[in-house]
Amino acid sequence: MSKIKGIYAASMSIFNNNLSLNIDKTIKHAEKIIDQGCHGVAIFGSTGQAQLISISEKISLLNNLSKSKYKDKYLIGTGLNSLGETINLMKISLSLGFNNFLIMPPAYYKYGDKEVIEFYSKIIETIPECKIILYNFEKLCGYKFSITCVEELVKKFPEQIIGVKDSSYNLYENLKIENFSVFPGSELKLLKSLELGCEGIITATCNVTASISRKVYDDFSKNEKQTANEMLCNVRRVFDQFNLISGLHSFMSNENEIYKNVLPPISLLNKKDKKKSSEDLNKLNFQIETLRSTWNEFSKIFK
Repeated sequence: MSKIKGIYAASMSIFNNNLSLNIDKTIKHAEKIIDQGCHGVAIFGSTGQAQLISISEKISLLNNLSKSKYKDKYLIGTGLNSLGETINLMKISLSLGFNNFLIMPPAYYKYGDKEVIEFYSKIIETIPECKIILYNFEKLCGYKFSITCVEELVKKFPEQIIGVKDSSYNLYENLKIENFSVFPGSELKLLKSLELGCEGIITATCNVTASISRKVYDDFSKNEKQTANEMLCNVRRVFDQFNLISGLHSFMSNENEIYKNVLPPISLLNKKDKKKSSEDLNKLNFQIETLRSTWNEFSKIFK
């Protein structure tokens, strides 16, 4: 089994003014950032507000996503606490030809490694053909994977547990498993993680940094001098000052006002924070207008 590797964006979801999911624009957004350099995209992750989107809308999007020209480049999240609903959505995804999933343990409840192993065991015993990237983000779900837990899951399910997105950053430096993909959740960790033998990143800000992140990745792969990593890290640091979803939607709304639509309780940046974000990004010469030429150039390369 070949490992999943490269630059992956945790893709944004696009909503209509009535807050229904705009399926066409959500898919086009995902395709656009693949054109800009991402090796793939995670659909229905936390950045995509998956926990707030109805199951019926998710199913509708998956049906349309199965017709995408980049069908083989998607990781499917569920954004569901319910074990049964997670399994059902995964079954639907599999029926449409998607078998790579990004799955976080349930939020809110307190549990440990034993219960996490049981959670993923139930999924895999029901859907043995699935491939799962674990999502390690204690800030969101209240649980942080231990190295021991990941090793136990891979030992138990070597064909199904194929990687981890590490947004808690307690794994990527020390987790060493053969034929297993490790992805930190921030551009700040990209270069160091590649040097440590990790496979790339899965991040929210790759919605806007796809081309720069790909440049860093490719320069490392070719053993060439790094010329983009400082810029990449500086941009990430600006977005890290704020809620990432709010910051990304506020930034992208400069290109298209439809990005202003977010699902409550998510909101756009307030006036003060948006002003600071814009000023900080302007200092880096990182604006929608100046990025378009870069995006267009990378689109020609990575199509």
